[in-house]
Amino acid sequence: MPLKSLKYFLALACLGICLSFDSTEHPVIKHSSTFFTSDNIGNIYLVNHDELLKYTPDGKLFRRYSNLKLGDISFVDATNVLKPLLFYKDYQQIVFLDNQLTENSSPISLEKLGYEQTELACSSANNSFWIYSKQNNELIRFDETSRKLVNTGNLKQLLKENIEPNFMIEHNGHLFLNSPQHGIFEFDMFGAYIRTIAIKHLKQFQVDESVIYYLHQNRFCSYHYGLFEEKCSNSIPSNCNSVRYATKNYFMQFPDSIVYGKTLLLKKE
Repeated sequence: MPLKSLKYFLALACLGICLSFDSTEHPVIKHSSTFFTSDNIGNIYLVNHDELLKYTPDGKLFRRYSNLKLGDISFVDATNVLKPLLFYKDYQQIVFLDNQLTENSSPISLEKLGYEQTELACSSANNSFWIYSKQNNELIRFDETSRKLVNTGNLKQLLKENIEPNFMIEHNGHLFLNSPQHGIFEFDMFGAYIRTIAIKHLKQFQVDESVIYYLHQNRFCSYHYGLFEEKCSNSIPSNCNSVRYATKNYFMQFPDSIVYGKTLLLKKE
């Protein structure tokens, strides 16, 4: 095992985390990132300000993408492996790439669509996309031609809360909108409110079937919102910024690297 992998392994083992590494199959990606994400086949996407780097499941660099005209990348949604979405909040632009990280269309200007205060954006089914507009505190869904399909109206009035969301993602036809102070609001494809999942103070999360995975207070947790069952790991290193689960692997983001782990023991709360 390489020395750098051994150091990570020993540090995590001392903290009582059940993590196993294989330096051949699961190398450490030695690269700093502002944030990262993954897709459902195990590709890793690192964002370093204005640059996106795609790594294959075996940890090899596949492609790079950057558009210096649009500033820093605010969010990447790789739910659709063939069509990742990039959101540039500062410039109010959305860019869709293909699986080679090549632009497959011109950037979408949200200002030109009439939405100058878009806080969040994510992919939706059938090549459509969602935005959260602060102008009227509403969710809007557009088709692949940027034609408006659905809007929720003012969520502040609907939910009787000043929600101030910081993250959203769609999974299996449901949109999950995160409000750190109130929990995760769930909507259907038509923008109808379904329920609030009472997990608070999150920065981000991922959804797989009926399970939400998230990092909270230095522990990685899963919550089955059908069974109302929560499981969490022991404490993980305080310099771990984010954790994701994909293809039966765990990916842990540190300031200068991404560490692959095969097993992370989660216990019932």
